Amino acid sequence: MRGARRFSQAISEGDGISLLADVTGADAARAAESSGAEGIVVRAEISGVPDATGLPILAYGDPGASAADAWVITVEGLEDEDGELERTYAAALEAGLDCVVAVLDEDQLQLALERLDPEIFLLRAPGDAHGLEHVLGLLPDVPAGKLAIAELALTRRDEVEELERAGVDAVIVPAAAVESLVGELH
Repeated sequence: MRGARRFSQAISEGDGISLLADVTGADAARAAESSGAEGIVVRAEISGVPDATGLPILAYGDPGASAADAWVITVEGLEDEDGELERTYAAALEAGLDCVVAVLDEDQLQLALERLDPEIFLLRAPGDAHGLEHVLGLLPDVPAGKLAIAELALTRRDEVEELERAGVDAVIVPAAAVESLVGELH
């Protein structure tokens, strides 16, 4: 584990929803941290991000390549009974990473609960115009005590506030939107 704070602690502490900044470089990570983000999201290996911020890093792809604190494991494509989902999850846990299990629908969420029982869910919206409603529709199926992160296209304060009122713990937002959203939320 890279930092002193685990990813799950960063998104569960405090009263409000945590903003996770989706960054494309070290400068964006520094700016997001100074603007009030509580975590960093990287979708590929990005040189310099771990050195640019003390915030926990959630990685897509190879977690070792980005010095991540947490790793997204997507259920889609690993639903078969061949054990790959369980092996991937176990390997991430053994590496000391928080596992964030990404689901697109109720079936994937139930499968993840039955086969993994993860602590953190990433509720993903399909690329349509009803993303907020889709994520809010999945949220009641997340058991109490589990953490929920929303991943959908949004940058408006009222959408983030609606997710917060519903009980979502964190939301992934573009790095450039963090400053305006933090100022409006707190």
